[in-house]
Amino acid sequence: MTRTFRTAAVVGAGTIGLSWTALFAAHGLSVRVSDPREDLAEAVTEALEQYAPHLAARGLDVTGLADRVHIAADVTEAVHDADVVQENGPERVEFKQELFAALTRQAPAHALLLSSSSAIPSTAFTGQLADDDAARVLIGHPFNPPHLLPLVEVVPGRRTGEDAVQAALDFYASVGRTPVVERREIAGFVGNRLQNALSREAVYLVEQGVVTPEDLDKIVTNSLGLRWATVGPFLGSHLGGGPGGYRHIVEHIGASMPDPGDGPRRPAQTPEARERLIAAVEKAYGSSTYSELAETRDRRQLAVLDALDGARPTGPAAGTTTPKEEN
Repeated sequence: MTRTFRTAAVVGAGTIGLSWTALFAAHGLSVRVSDPREDLAEAVTEALEQYAPHLAARGLDVTGLADRVHIAADVTEAVHDADVVQENGPERVEFKQELFAALTRQAPAHALLLSSSSAIPSTAFTGQLADDDAARVLIGHPFNPPHLLPLVEVVPGRRTGEDAVQAALDFYASVGRTPVVERREIAGFVGNRLQNALSREAVYLVEQGVVTPEDLDKIVTNSLGLRWATVGPFLGSHLGGGPGGYRHIVEHIGASMPDPGDGPRRPAQTPEARERLIAAVEKAYGSSTYSELAETRDRRQLAVLDALDGARPTGPAAGTTTPKEEN
């Protein structure tokens, strides 16, 4: 049975929490926000004004957006009748242990308890909870800002109930996100581990004098960034193999790539492991022909290029960029 979500509590109103607040309200939820910051009301007002045009551009009705957001005096008030709680506090195990112990006491028994944790699995901070309480706690990790980037990594803990996992999928889908379940807890989850792996190699290449930071960014934004925005690494490789698909890439082109070296995250190199991986990719994408998948990829890449061209800055500031927090 699909749950109904009418009221959301946002605990922690930093960059992530404020973005969640605007998204939830834009999807018609009543949102209660809690944070000890003294400027909470002003921060919420500013965020809603800033994000409303973004949400409207995505086809959401932002009329009366602020009317659906309420400033709570404390966590207890924020969660007392919530259907779902989205926690966005500091990345400290001890903090989350104390907070989720309080949330399980103060939120209704049916409330889904979600954490935006970027790296800490929920099992690390639910050990002291009763089984019934731990069963409704799991990770719902977004990428910043969550009102724009669709991904939410849904990561159950060891004692999270399957009904809570499904409820999390239903909830995030109801607010227009793309939730993906990760069935094994691992520090940093998947998105940040991929991001960090690329970042480590980028730093190495710059340190070795191979390329400048600005040229490395040009390489990514004019190749891998465009490709991965439309197909992702595995489908991209599957298409890169032509009609032979991922098998051709692994067995032929892949053999010519430099050895990544030994390390704890080095993929298995046995023929059996390679065959299992090839079979998994072929199972994922084998129902469509190469030409069908390639046409979809190219159409999406053209759309991205057109969008980037349309958003290209002009004037004196055209060559400047403003760094943004990433998550």
